[in-house]
Amino acid sequence: MGVLIDGVWNDGELPQETGDSGRFNRADSAFRGEVTADGLSGFKAEAGRYHLYVAHGCPWAHRALIYRAVKKLDDVISVAYCLPGVRTFGWTYEDSAEFPDCLPDRVNGFHYLHEAYCASEPKYTGKVTVPALWDKKTKRIVNNESSEIIRMFNSAFNTLTGDTADYYPEPLRAEIDRLNALVYHNVNNGVYRCGFAKSQAAYDEAYDGLFAALDQLEEILSRQRYLAGPQITEADWRLFPTLVRFDVAYFSAFKCNKKRIADYPNLSNYTRDLHSRPGVAATVKPRYYVINYFSIAKANPNGIIPRGTPADFTAPHDRARFSAA
Repeated sequence: MGVLIDGVWNDGELPQETGDSGRFNRADSAFRGEVTADGLSGFKAEAGRYHLYVAHGCPWAHRALIYRAVKKLDDVISVAYCLPGVRTFGWTYEDSAEFPDCLPDRVNGFHYLHEAYCASEPKYTGKVTVPALWDKKTKRIVNNESSEIIRMFNSAFNTLTGDTADYYPEPLRAEIDRLNALVYHNVNNGVYRCGFAKSQAAYDEAYDGLFAALDQLEEILSRQRYLAGPQITEADWRLFPTLVRFDVAYFSAFKCNKKRIADYPNLSNYTRDLHSRPGVAATVKPRYYVINYFSIAKANPNGIIPRGTPADFTAPHDRARFSAA
């Protein structure tokens, strides 16, 4: 995907992301500011102040888009959607008749996401990733860590929207944190550890961990409607983006081909349940997932994009058999 080195774009990778063992080691996010309701952090929650850079194809950005939808932030936080596919200069924002739902950057006019990174830190070295939350007032990126952005969206803007739904409730936090750790290592990042492994041993380890975790999640969902119990929590919204990408991309492009999500009765019905929540379906773009992942040269050297998109999340689900909060 390319990186910035001292503010200069390079079409390469960070060497630390692949160790001697061939394992893929994801680099930490660089911008870690926080938007708060009171503004004591330096970034106050205000309508129209923040702008979100995303890509439909990216599961980490998808988390932020889901929260923007379910927390009713559409009119509070503006958004730019990059064009799908891996491009020479990274995430690219422009008008396109082919992809009319990819909105260019109307705030700063940046053509490439790395321009936002350099505007924030001129000598930036590191990955250029989405989501990136931009502050129009200070003219810099506040945060590019999806797990932190969704926590901000969960509560910081409540007084502006009137939406008090809490996906990280105090009584369930320990269980949500436990589930997040399981899902992140083995599933969210596990598919990447399979797809970007550079040794057979590293791939086998990631593959076994991925499907052991999916089996465990399938068993949990055989007993209750959602991961932490009868109500939707952050743990569900963090898992969902990987599930909707799995059968159309990870199964084949990332060699995660033991079973599809469609082969897990509880996981597949659960995915359709979450997909049916107000505002969520509009954030799901399966065709873009195919384009994005099959554009990654190290996963698909020939660059041939499959024509099929085997995904239908609109079929009825059976999750109402469990009581819901």
